[in-house]
Amino acid sequence: MIDRETVQRILDAADIVEVVSDYVTLKRSGASYIGLCPFHNERTPSFSVSRAKGLCKCFSCGKGGSPVNFLMELEQISYTEALKRLAKKYNIEVKERELTDAERQQASERESLFAVNDFALNYFEHNLTDTDDGRDIGLTYFRERGINDWAIKRFRLGYSLPKGDALYRTATAKGFNEKYLFDTGLCAKTEEGRVYDRFRGRVIYPIFTTSGRVVAFGGRILQAKKEGVGKYVNSPESAIYHKSVEVYGLYQARQAIAKKDRCIMVEGYMDVISMHQSGIENVVASSGTSLTEGQIHKIKLITRNLTVIYDSDPAGIKASLRGINLLLAAGMNVKVVLLPEGDDPDSFAQHHSSTEVEEYIERNSQDFIAFKTDILLKGVVNDPIARAGVITDVIESIALIPDPITRNVYIQECAMRLGMSEKLIVQQCDKLITARRDKEAMKKAKEDAARTLQGVDKQETGTSTSTQAPPTKPEETEQDDSLYLAKYERAVLRYALKYGAVEIGDEAYDQEGNAMSITVIDYILGDLEGDGLTITTPLYARAINMASQLLRDEWPSARTRADERIDKERQQMWEQGVAAIRDSGCSVADIDRREKELRARCDEMVRGARAVVAQHFIEKQMASCDDDEIRRLTTDLVSERYQLSKIHTKHAHIETEEERLYSLVERAVYELKDAVLECQQRSIRRKIKAVCSQPNCDPSQVLALMQENKRLTEIKAEFAKFLGERIVAPRR
Repeated sequence: MIDRETVQRILDAADIVEVVSDYVTLKRSGASYIGLCPFHNERTPSFSVSRAKGLCKCFSCGKGGSPVNFLMELEQISYTEALKRLAKKYNIEVKERELTDAERQQASERESLFAVNDFALNYFEHNLTDTDDGRDIGLTYFRERGINDWAIKRFRLGYSLPKGDALYRTATAKGFNEKYLFDTGLCAKTEEGRVYDRFRGRVIYPIFTTSGRVVAFGGRILQAKKEGVGKYVNSPESAIYHKSVEVYGLYQARQAIAKKDRCIMVEGYMDVISMHQSGIENVVASSGTSLTEGQIHKIKLITRNLTVIYDSDPAGIKASLRGINLLLAAGMNVKVVLLPEGDDPDSFAQHHSSTEVEEYIERNSQDFIAFKTDILLKGVVNDPIARAGVITDVIESIALIPDPITRNVYIQECAMRLGMSEKLIVQQCDKLITARRDKEAMKKAKEDAARTLQGVDKQETGTSTSTQAPPTKPEETEQDDSLYLAKYERAVLRYALKYGAVEIGDEAYDQEGNAMSITVIDYILGDLEGDGLTITTPLYARAINMASQLLRDEWPSARTRADERIDKERQQMWEQGVAAIRDSGCSVADIDRREKELRARCDEMVRGARAVVAQHFIEKQMASCDDDEIRRLTTDLVSERYQLSKIHTKHAHIETEEERLYSLVERAVYELKDAVLECQQRSIRRKIKAVCSQPNCDPSQVLALMQENKRLTEIKAEFAKFLGERIVAPRR
């Protein structure tokens, strides 16, 4: 486990924009950045990244969080592994303590699978370069294919020894659990129960995630192929490997793809390796399978521009056209390049320089619709029925293009190429688009109905609506009261997490009666405690208690570190400003005036910088903690957008949340207290009804309850005066 001091150094160093940019192409939008969400397919960017807050958030699917949470969600890794990944990125030495037995038992199964794969990766690499079989067979094969040492190291190529269970025996001898060797597909058993290595006698192509974790392997047999033995074998699906979302070479190519804003797609492992070796590094492969939506989504996060390279095999081209249709539907800009007859990307890259390859791609790129039309029309020009089928196929592809302007351009081009009426093609496209939308709407309706029937939709308490009996009483229950109260507790908690360490005016006094500042969290907890109240929703109570503890334990040292950094920045700003003034000052009076202005700017910078540190301290800490529920809650709350109450919208000059922070926090606490009173009155009304329903109703008991209800009503009336408007309970 990583010690707390190291964790804090990692959190301080991690820049959310830099971390997210490793996976998503971001563009500045005001004070934040936006990009396509990496957690779901979308055409319009809704993924927002704030450097000041240290948070990211998708306003469509809701996922996001701190740099730690982002990596955990995207890579499906543990909290500790995410911290290690950030530490590696920022060159921070990780200090760990030994885990207890209980902590070892809680270690993620996914991490065990990754650990086995990491072992296998190093094992295969060792075999290739440091064993006789590896050098004589595996390395010789790569040399014959023209692959050099640079490419072998870049793609971590390896070799699996031909002996049936060599990897199994080596791994188990080193203490690896055989369960994970089988779960990753590295090893398997025959029907007789004999263990064997899946990749025995093959050269190995590791498959990495976008962040560089090995999730699977591909192996090519080198000896004479036996009957029933495939030329290539790949890792099976596992908890960490889903072939429909992994793209071979994307880890090695992602920086070049982002730089050139274009991805080149080829078919196989060797195609990718040879292209990279020739100097064309923005190349990935579909690994011989049809493109999937998951793979397209990963590429689209980096670029929308894709060039597909085909060799001259017509059968292979036609088989891959469906994958291109998926690219069009995803809004990708697709170009196609056909290589000279007899060449594939591997051989073409081996026999041409990078400049020659790039020039050929540039000269011979054509848009996909034109390419598809030419390919499908070959041999059917004089066959009206077949020609009609080709035209229908091409129009179906055009109808998939989501952007109406791009679609219209292709319609015009298609009409000219096919000698057809543009109006007719538009009509056919409109029919196909309408039919597809109707189909999608029907599918969604069925899914919604299925979720309702299965009781997937849940209340905030987490109980399924389908398992709850219909309420037998029209009045509110205690559970209703809890849900009602939780809405107001959430509003108060939002201020505690978003502004917890911020000081909000001189509202507290020391023993001498001198005014002193008080933080948002201290104000909230102190005000509630003064009336004997606490946060009752368990998760919210845990969150505000954690925030309060952070304020006590971590904030003083964090503030000191921040002050030291800010003071250095102020000193640099002052020295640079003074030097500039002395160089350009025209008189003593002018120098004095400008130095005074500089001092004011420096002081303002310090105040602003300290305010920013205070504002984001609690949210950054809690959005990066090891509690999954707290992390998600913090991200959700601090990302919620502030809206003024209607009664205050006329004060346009003070609409920002920060400027009105004290009055907003005070109001939120009063509204929570008002909600508590409302719940108490509901409870009294239930008690009155219960007493009156008894055979021997006690009038004095009913009177006492009514008097208590009247007292609460009077208190609520005072609250209403302060709040300035009638309190209306939110609809449930």
